[in-house]
Amino acid sequence: MATADIAALLALAAAFFVAVGDVIHQRSAQQVTDEPVGHVALFAQLLRDRRWWVGSAVAAGGFALQAAALGLGSVLLVQALLVTSLLFALPLHARLDDRRVSRWEWAWAALLAAAVGVVVTVGNPTAGQTRASVEAWLEVAAVLGPVLVLCLLGARCASGPVSAVLLGVAAGALWGVFAVLTKTVVHRLDVTSWDGVATLLATPELYAWVLVAVGGTILQQAAFRAGALTASLPAMTITEPIVACGLGVAVLSETLRPGEAGWFTLVVAVAVMVVATTALARGEAATHQPA
Repeated sequence: MATADIAALLALAAAFFVAVGDVIHQRSAQQVTDEPVGHVALFAQLLRDRRWWVGSAVAAGGFALQAAALGLGSVLLVQALLVTSLLFALPLHARLDDRRVSRWEWAWAALLAAAVGVVVTVGNPTAGQTRASVEAWLEVAAVLGPVLVLCLLGARCASGPVSAVLLGVAAGALWGVFAVLTKTVVHRLDVTSWDGVATLLATPELYAWVLVAVGGTILQQAAFRAGALTASLPAMTITEPIVACGLGVAVLSETLRPGEAGWFTLVVAVAVMVVATTALARGEAATHQPA
């Protein structure tokens, strides 16, 4: 079996575990307290919630599989396939809410998955470098920083599904950065010798990786609390691969090889991913409007 095929299978397995962890986390964030709390205070309360830790253990399994996939395949390939987590999360979330996934939810989710398949097959992603320069990361911070600030300000002014979507976008962006940093950390990881451990500990990306993971987790839980899973999760699910794939191309020099005729198909597929995600969020807003 080719290395890229193994990476794809690992990415799909990661998508399943991440989906289960997200569903557990969302229910925990919704039910941990009835009082209005800030993002950091919410996270502090969740750290004392046993169910949240169960979800974290499941999600950690997903992250480990994702890291293994990134060690074998490109960020473009792995992150595109992780979008399929939405297909696992929707029916599980509906089952726990004692309802059925509606036809429109399945239709948009299926379109989302089909678009992912097009990106992976038509785009024909190839691996690039495993590490970016400091200058490249400073440019990333200059671009993503204001976007994250605007999302947080918008989420504070809004409420319900709109707040959940904006927080989901912010969390997804951080998880996209996390994925690219994970690739660097995995390739620097060598615990078979003290020199390998020392090399990893001397890698600046390791500490950025930890900080981004904490920030992404805090914003993710805030998004889960702000609205239903069908508002926050699609926003995260689509933002993470867009940011990760963009960074894969921009800072790791990964490439897409769709051919001249394939670029149009690729653009359409990305547009479908965005439209499907927006439709799922809007549908949730309509479903949960007060009577």
